[in-house]
Amino acid sequence: MVAIPPYEAYLFDLDGTLIDTAPDLMHALNATLSHAGYEQVDLALTRHWVGHGAKVMLAQALDHQNAQALADAELEILFQFFLERYGERIADASVPYAGVVESLQALRARTWKLGVVTNKRQDLSMQLLRELDLYQYFNIVVGGDTLQVRKPEPQPVLYACNELEAAAEETLFVGDSTTDVAAARAAGCPVVCVRDGYNQGAPASSLGADHVIDSFCQLV
Repeated sequence: MVAIPPYEAYLFDLDGTLIDTAPDLMHALNATLSHAGYEQVDLALTRHWVGHGAKVMLAQALDHQNAQALADAELEILFQFFLERYGERIADASVPYAGVVESLQALRARTWKLGVVTNKRQDLSMQLLRELDLYQYFNIVVGGDTLQVRKPEPQPVLYACNELEAAAEETLFVGDSTTDVAAARAAGCPVVCVRDGYNQGAPASSLGADHVIDSFCQLV
């Protein structure tokens, strides 16, 4: 098991990295699909679609159902329905992965420079972190709507580094997908991936990270 050296700052993806959010995303997704007259989907498919933002996940679920192409306005109405359902039960079944809380506590004792960079909407990200009592560990939360662009573009990562007053090359990005690796690489950050995240079916070892970790304890 590889040990990760200490860094000046740490940035984390949210869904599939810090928190297993798929059960609550599935609940909201299935409520939306049922509302629109489509069949529900299972947890494995939901996990496969997470990572590029909720609207993309919804579009992929509709495509999976062979749904007729929706106009942008129709998709937006369904997306707003999804967001309402998700916000109502955002932390019913979502839980931090094993070792996350203990590792964040240890990292926080080492450095104050911890942040989240996610494609989840910022208000929902902060709501989720607060409801699971994780918000206290982070100095910044960058959501998919914080800037004009989102991961895999580097700007959200660089923005977080700037807010933390940390050099990109001294900031470790911890994620679970090609989106995270691409964003970190473009920003100039070293990057590790967790093995059991939401990586659209690709093995973590194939994502191009510097290391793959089996446990958050490897960060401390």
